[in-house]
Amino acid sequence: MSAVNTGNNLLFLIVAAMLAFMATTGVLGWLNIRGLALSVHLPDEVYAGGETFVSVTLANAKKFLPSFLIRVTLSGSSTTFLLIEKDRPQSGSLLLCFPVRGPLQPLTASVSSPFPVNFFVRAAALPVAERCTVFPAPRALTVPAPGGKPDAGEAASVAVAGYDGELAKISDYRGGEPLKLIHWRLSAKHEVLKVKELTATAAEPLLLDLDLVPGRDLEQRLSFCSFLVNRLIKGGRPVGLKLGARVISPANTRAHRLRLLTELAGYGKD
Repeated sequence: MSAVNTGNNLLFLIVAAMLAFMATTGVLGWLNIRGLALSVHLPDEVYAGGETFVSVTLANAKKFLPSFLIRVTLSGSSTTFLLIEKDRPQSGSLLLCFPVRGPLQPLTASVSSPFPVNFFVRAAALPVAERCTVFPAPRALTVPAPGGKPDAGEAASVAVAGYDGELAKISDYRGGEPLKLIHWRLSAKHEVLKVKELTATAAEPLLLDLDLVPGRDLEQRLSFCSFLVNRLIKGGRPVGLKLGARVISPANTRAHRLRLLTELAGYGKD
């Protein structure tokens, strides 16, 4: 308006240069965040209220132009990529916290950049296809051992050597094994005594009833039960779960442990 009112050509040139600068930086900033593909990798075990490292990978799908100074923001946490070249994806990590147990709600990530001169900050939203289940936060509780006494230490694996389990292998006699373990038939065929190595007897299966787990409310009982499932199965003890009228048979595999935690995460969410 000053240039029009005064008829000053210099002001016209200054205004034209400023408008051209704004237009150029705006277009460059818009092109900088175009053609980006984001993938988020969540771990198998995510617990409510705990901090979880999440891996993010950003790829540039543009034909020619690289992308500069890209900031990825997800659930309030962010990481920055300085340069994303074509066909050269870059990876970073975020520290996220999911406060509520259950199926994770769809996430939306934000990519932004102040490129080229921080005059405009362009931003765009990218959907996250990754899904997972947030398990109840484990809370320590005294673990019953097979003999009925509290287990204050680390649980022992059932695959250790014992004297009353199944036959594991045949080895040479070392002098400390009981005589009943000597394999006399094989010893007669060799110059040294052979002994049978047996595994320890597996721990007795345990069925956890959520209604009988102590706790002031449902969330605390779920947290205690989550701790018991992790502690006992990692120690080699078969664990099952009773949720109301539904019963899941005991087992001690990792897949079974994740299944039990998933059941606890979704309990009462219907």
